[in-house]
Order: sequence, then structure tokens, then C-alpha cells
Amino acid sequence: MEHDSIRGQLTIRGLITGILGLIVITASSVYVALRMGALPWPTVFVTVVSLAVLGRLKQSTLMEINTTHTLMSAGAMVAGGLAFTIPGIWMLNPEAKVPVYQLLVLAITGAILGTLFTMLARPRFIEREALPYPMGQAAYQTLIAGTKGGSSAIWLFSCLAISAVFTLLRDGFSLIPAALILYGGGLAFQPIAIWISPMAAGIGAIIGPALSLFWLGGAIFGYLLLIPFGLDAGIFADMAAADVFRQNLGIGLMVGTGLGILAKVLWERSRTFIKHIRHTEQPKQSALMLSGKNRWYFALTLVAAVLLLTIGTEITLLQAIITVIGIYLATNLAATLTGQTGINPMEILGILVLLAIQAVWMPTTIAAFSIAAVVAISCGLTGDMMNDLKSGHMVGTNPKAQFIAEGIGGIVGAVVAVIALLVLKQAYGTFGTEQLPAPQAAAVSSMVQGIGHIGAFVAGVVIGALLYLAKFPAATLGLGVYLPFSISAIMGFGALVLMAVRKIGGPKAAKAISDKTPLVASGFLGGEGITGVLLAIIAMF
Repeated sequence: MEHDSIRGQLTIRGLITGILGLIVITASSVYVALRMGALPWPTVFVTVVSLAVLGRLKQSTLMEINTTHTLMSAGAMVAGGLAFTIPGIWMLNPEAKVPVYQLLVLAITGAILGTLFTMLARPRFIEREALPYPMGQAAYQTLIAGTKGGSSAIWLFSCLAISAVFTLLRDGFSLIPAALILYGGGLAFQPIAIWISPMAAGIGAIIGPALSLFWLGGAIFGYLLLIPFGLDAGIFADMAAADVFRQNLGIGLMVGTGLGILAKVLWERSRTFIKHIRHTEQPKQSALMLSGKNRWYFALTLVAAVLLLTIGTEITLLQAIITVIGIYLATNLAATLTGQTGINPMEILGILVLLAIQAVWMPTTIAAFSIAAVVAISCGLTGDMMNDLKSGHMVGTNPKAQFIAEGIGGIVGAVVAVIALLVLKQAYGTFGTEQLPAPQAAAVSSMVQGIGHIGAFVAGVVIGALLYLAKFPAATLGLGVYLPFSISAIMGFGALVLMAVRKIGGPKAAKAISDKTPLVASGFLGGEGITGVLLAIIAMF
């Protein structure tokens, strides 16, 4: 049950703690996104930090700690959205000039829109659909275990320590390989590997066998069926052509899910409106539903965002309007994917909106990257916030306190992320080098040219929308088709291990195993996430 008042949840000491932690984590996130091409969720790390600081102070509550770590983590994914896109400008043209104010406009506008659209998305994904949000659950388990202790704390923190040591040996000292090669590849098959990641295995266990095996099924279809049979039948000229088809089909499935979500929302809203007009049913109200003057504030914010993008960047007015509409769809898709899988492909969602705009007219190079950036930033913040809202819902935090904290954190994080990006550019000269490869930004650079295979993309869109409306997790399936096989394999492995343990334990042990699974999996998630953030901070300095 969520508390109605935000007093005692959004506090001065919480704001100070959150902002200080946010500055360090946001700056380090820019570096790790550019250096590693990946960004570990900071959710559990900031939970532990907030718990360690506020838990020692008088009259602290779980809600205050939860609100504080919501603020502290906000800048990390804003940093990711910026670092995964903007460096591509300098990869294409090292001499390109991008004014600082344009970068600030993009980052701040993305953070505001991400917060705004997450407010609308929360009732659907947190309350009605109750998606798992594995990182949010891990944060909740950490909070409970850290305050209550007992056997739950032993289970969680033991697994957290094991995962942390494992990650340190793998990423810090390179004593453990990042992936295990199962098959070296051939004429019809790409190399098959499994990522060695406690966090990923834990995500597979938390989201459950159904979603995990759907995810793995997408990878098996894409890599072991589609490509080999397509090559054998002569549908694809070579492996490169087959891979382009696979990637665009996967992206299409995810986009189709976004359109399916939009169609469902519009249908439900229209039914509610009609019933309200006929006085047969009053619309259900939520604590965060926009009504009265709040709708005007919301509309004015959208208008201000469009004007900011138009005046402060190279994006034109019509492009800005389409971008904002695209952000609404993309943030809903980000909320779905993060909730179902724990993965948020923010730069891919930025590319999708860019491709939609390119279908109508061709923006300038800087405008194209700006569109991808503002979408990626919004989606990154939505994914992070949904994890925090999940833990907040389980703890009983007032969502209003979290939204205020996330808004403050998003704006401060936007400024810090821009500064960190420009400092790194000044220090290293450019991006796309061995020191700062920025692989996601390189992918955005290549996709600025357009869709690789229109037929595969359109087919994926149609299939994805139909599957979603038929209540199949099309986005999860598309993620499996699109992502490297190694990631999908470890997620499926985590679910299969859970199924095997339950089977071996028998009916009597099933409940005990179900009770321990969130603790063990959350420990694995937290250990790797915390170590990844710490290694990023160390590497930055």
C-alpha cells in the first residue's frame, strides 16, 4: 500500500546524498558506455549506497532510502543515452562542431520527456500488467535484507559477494573469460557462445521460464534456423546478408510491439471515454492520472519540449513533433522490455524513431544524431525509473516522491553527462578508437544511412503487432532474434537451471525454492552490477 504523503520520503538529506552519488555515477557511466559498449544497471549499487548512508541516520525509512536511490541512479542511463549516440557525429567527421548548448538541450529535454511519459506508463506496467522488472525486484530484496537481516540477508549478501568476486576476476583481472565458445562457426552457422554472467543468469531466473525461453527461442530461430535454412535455400547471398535480415527482423518485432501497445492504449482510452460520455462508467482514477490543471501542465511541457528541440538544435519543427510522438512509443517499448527482460536497448529505440523520420524527409547529420540521442536518453531514463518504481511499489513509496526525485536527478545528470562527454573528448581527441571505441555510437552512425532490409523490417512490424495483441511477448522474441546469441543463451540457462532445481527438489521443496530464488538471483544481479559500477569509477579516475 503506497503512502499518500511524500513527507519523510523526499528529504533534504536524501536529496544531498542522492545528488552527490549521482555526480560520481553519471560521470563514470559516460566512461564505461564509451569504453565497454555496455552499461550495468546502477539500481542495486545505489540501493546499497543509500542504505549505508541513510540507514545509519535517525528516523530513516525504507521509503526515504528508496526515493534517494531513485534520484541517485537517474543520471546513469541519461549518460548512456548520450554516450551511445552523440559520439557518432565525431566518428563521421572529427572536425564537426556541436555547440554545448545543443547537447544540454538534448540531454535535459530527453530527461524531462522520459520522466513525463513514465508517469503515464507506470499504472499499466507496474500495477495492471505487474511486469517483473528484475532489477527493481533485486533492489527491493536488497532493501529488505539490509534492514531486517536474518537468513534472507545471509542468502542475498552471500550470493552478492560470490557474484562480485566472480565479476572482479572476469572484468578486473581477466582471469575468467567473458564468454564460453560452444561452436566456432562454419559456412551456414555463426559462432555459438554463452556469456558467462551471474547477473544475466539471475535475470533469467527472476523473469521466469516462460519469458526466458521465449527469449531463447527467438535466438534459436534467428541463429540456428533462419540463417542456415536461408543460406541453404539460396534466399541469402551470404552470411552478411543473412545477418542483416535477422537484425532487421528482430528490430521489426520490437517496433511492432510498440505499435501494438499504442493500438491497445488508444482502444482502451476510447472505450473509457465513450463510457464516460454515456455516464455508464466513470473513468478509473489513479494517484498519478492527469486531470484538470495537470493536463494543461503536461500539454505545456510537451509544447516546451518541441520548442526547445526546434530552437536549441538542428531538428526542425515537424521533425521535433514526430520525435516527441516517437519518444512516447519508444518509452512504452523500453518499459515493456525492461520489465520483461531486464534489458533496455535504448540506442536501438533511438535508431527506430530516426528511421521513421528519415522515411519522410532526410534531416541533417547532426539533426539525425540529435533525434537518436533525445530518444535514447528518454528511453534510458524510463527503464531506470521503472526499476525504481517497481521497488517503490513493493516497499510502499509514494510514486510522486519518486517522480520528483527522478526529475531532479535526470536534469542534474543531464548536465553532468554532457560535461563528462566533452571532458573525455578533450582528453582523448575523438571516439571510435581503441581507448574509447563507443560501439553503440558506431552502430548509430551506420544506421543513419537507413534500414538495412525493408522487407524483413516490415514483416517483423506486422508479426510483432499481431503477436502482442494476441498476448504473446513479441518484444522479448524480437530481442532474442536481434541480440547476440550469447546473451540469450545465458538468460535461458538461468531459467533452465531454476526449472531443473524445482524438478529435482520435488513438490515439497518447490515453495522453498520459489522463496529463495528472488534472493539468490538478486544477489547475482547486485554483485555484478555493483562491481561493474565500481570498476567503471576506478577506470575513469
